[in-house]
Amino acid sequence: MIDSIIFDLDGTMWDTTDDAARIWSEVAKRYPDVTDEITGPKLKSLYGLPLVDIAVKLFTSVPAERGIEIMRVCVVEQCPYLTEHGGILIGNIEDTLKKLSLKYKLFIVSNCEDGYIQSYLEGHDFGKYFTDFACPGTTGLLKGDNIKLMVERHNLQAPVYVGDTYGDQTAAEEAGVPFAFAAYGFGEATKFDYKLSSFEELAEIF
Repeated sequence: MIDSIIFDLDGTMWDTTDDAARIWSEVAKRYPDVTDEITGPKLKSLYGLPLVDIAVKLFTSVPAERGIEIMRVCVVEQCPYLTEHGGILIGNIEDTLKKLSLKYKLFIVSNCEDGYIQSYLEGHDFGKYFTDFACPGTTGLLKGDNIKLMVERHNLQAPVYVGDTYGDQTAAEEAGVPFAFAAYGFGEATKFDYKLSSFEELAEIF
């Protein structure tokens, strides 16, 4: 019997790909040495990786250090827009979160910079459903260690991690936490304890 649910964000609960691609493209235009085209599909194919890896793979026309520097500007500038406008929610998110929060403690662990998870919570008024969140931007840790951090910080006895990529699968394995694969999301997984065809199915399984 589980006592808590830890969620990934992109592809699991919302989709900001098109807005992010537009904002990142606008930022990249300020740097004449960047010639890479930034598109929604290209960004989506990289989700699940740590942000520094996304930067290196996305900005191939410049040295890695330069790409990471530009990426950090991009992620800062997208947050105010997402806080104001929100993103595309994947499924009947709020009703499902409301049901789950009555029974379980809910958390978010995502590979992002500080401010991104807050944009999700504030943009959709979802802060009332979650106990805590962690990301590399707030802890300096990657996903597997941040899952462990949530478990230790809140003394979770039987958590499950919900995500949509192979990276989420391996992070859950590293943390020793069961993995619920959001098969409706952006990526693939090879091993999981639960498989979800929709976000709403969480309320049925748990």
